[in-house]
Amino acid sequence: MKTDHLLFGAAYYSEYLPYDRVEKDMALMAKAGMNTIRIAESTWSTIEPQDGRFDFTHLDKMLAASAKYGISVIVGTPTYAIPTWLSKKYPDILAVTDHGANIYGARQNMDITHAGYRFHCERVIRAIMEHIRDVPHIIGFQLDNETKSYGTAGPRVQAMFVEYLKEKYPDLETFNHEFGFDYWSNRINAWEDFPDVRGTINQSFAAEFAKFQRLLVTDFLKWQADIISEYKRPDQFITQNFDFAWTDHSIGYQPEVNQYEAANATTVAGCDIYHPSQSLLTGEEITFCGNISRSLKKDNYLVLETQAQGNIAWLPYPGQLRLQAYSHIANGANSIMYWHWHSIHNAIESYWKGVLSHDFSENETYREACTIGDDFKRIGAHIKNLKKKNRVAILLDNNSLTGLRLFPIGELGEHSYNAVARWIGDTLYRMNIEYDMISSAERDFSSYDCVIAPALYSASDALLDALTGYVRNGGHLIATFRSAFCDEQLKIHCDMQPHILHECLGIHYDQYTYPQNVQITLSDGSKSDCKCWMDMVCCDTARPLFFYEHPAWKPYAAAAVNEYGQGSALYLASMFDQHALEKVLRDYFNSFSPEVLANSDCHFPVIIKDGTNDFGKNVRFYFNYSDTEQHVVWNGCSGTELLSGASATDGDTLRLAPWGFIIVEY
Repeated sequence: MKTDHLLFGAAYYSEYLPYDRVEKDMALMAKAGMNTIRIAESTWSTIEPQDGRFDFTHLDKMLAASAKYGISVIVGTPTYAIPTWLSKKYPDILAVTDHGANIYGARQNMDITHAGYRFHCERVIRAIMEHIRDVPHIIGFQLDNETKSYGTAGPRVQAMFVEYLKEKYPDLETFNHEFGFDYWSNRINAWEDFPDVRGTINQSFAAEFAKFQRLLVTDFLKWQADIISEYKRPDQFITQNFDFAWTDHSIGYQPEVNQYEAANATTVAGCDIYHPSQSLLTGEEITFCGNISRSLKKDNYLVLETQAQGNIAWLPYPGQLRLQAYSHIANGANSIMYWHWHSIHNAIESYWKGVLSHDFSENETYREACTIGDDFKRIGAHIKNLKKKNRVAILLDNNSLTGLRLFPIGELGEHSYNAVARWIGDTLYRMNIEYDMISSAERDFSSYDCVIAPALYSASDALLDALTGYVRNGGHLIATFRSAFCDEQLKIHCDMQPHILHECLGIHYDQYTYPQNVQITLSDGSKSDCKCWMDMVCCDTARPLFFYEHPAWKPYAAAAVNEYGQGSALYLASMFDQHALEKVLRDYFNSFSPEVLANSDCHFPVIIKDGTNDFGKNVRFYFNYSDTEQHVVWNGCSGTELLSGASATDGDTLRLAPWGFIIVEY
């Protein structure tokens, strides 16, 4: 979605304020150059304090003040946190999960399929839309908030699951065979004998239920979007703030939502990205998660939530707030929205701090936000709607993510699908190789020089045939261990591994283990420990790049490359350190497309991102993710440094301040 200007602002809830200061807050936002707020998605109990009684006092006050100060509004549907009266009205509205029945208190604790929940969701959405439908400065709507199925697995949901299976597998004999239910006498001989899925020891069955739960999310968001679409103007957008797999920050692909399918309910993809700061700020999460967001609609996206001060460990160093903002924009985002405006004075998120601290005074974070707002006013037209054309893509697959959660990799199960995907993605990032994400539902990869399939544990024959054909026709594939091992039901293939791909990869294996005291030696003499996993690869037509250095495993290749048809394929049989992976990738890209390495003369902490703006000009960002001054040389045609207005001519040395950046348009 193209925007007229970059959206800059924060989530705002007057309902959370200890006293009325809406006018003052809007004035402070306008002073900071903020032009957009998100409201309403967390406040159902205030909008509808009792069943059927609506109160739009706070909504009206925020809309009036924002209009006065020229601030646009995104309205969220307030359906992800139910009011107490709704829980009391329908005691079974709270989801039954693997851990038993939920109790009231936390958000996102309900069963999104519950008929009473849906009835009241629709009623409150329609009441809000009727009330605000003529407000001109509302620019879009957010569906719910970081929506998932929340593990709902009660009797009603399981009955729905059985009906889903009946449609997908009308023949019970085929169903039993596909899932291997003869094991441990789990065979289901009549649909009415269907067991509680929560107790299953059959990971194929568990994965199918996880897939079904993802479908519930897709259906729920589409249902909300259909209601909103009855009211919205053509110039208003619909979005959803998709979030990501989480440790103590955003790490990668979301396991509980098929975001590629769910995004069909939206007109523009949105996301919430949180990441480490201070000395741990690398930009890796901004890039990896942002690339997922950009891929959902193959277009620019909105950052609907990111940190200002955030949690206690994230208070940014001076300059980092700006660096983070421009890192999102350089990745193809058209907005920076903070969660949230002020710091909350009570409840669970009291120490997840906003732009303003608890005293509401202008602080260092606010003052730095002011510089971002001023920048966006001056140069925003040159960096909005950036188009990116990348030569490399990482293929993402929900079912493989689920499979490797059910069958963890690494001796202690400490690695995951996202760990393997981030191993690849973060290495590309540090080499200054920009990359796209693509869905495993795609079959045409011809627009990319190289497709990377990290831990593609579960895959259909159609996908593997498409990847093989891509290589045969001149493409280049990188596959890692745990790829092409089982089918879409997580049933392990009973032929040569890796299934189908062994032909284009030129390898096979039939054994694997966890590495213990195993190393590799690269062509430059450097060594790396193997970790996580190791396939015992035998090369058929492939050329081994290096072998395992271990008395028992030395006959087996740890990586191999194969010429196949007009293309080639690289197989990584184990995980090793980032330096080793960089060396392997550099040599491999050089063999078929040196252009992929065009920016790799620079290396992290200097990060380069490119795009094309609305004027048809190229825009290059240089970021310094360190506390040490860095220097880069500008090569090529003359350009203009957008922030300073200075010219950049061939051979100029550009200075990057600690945690600083430069933007050149040329």
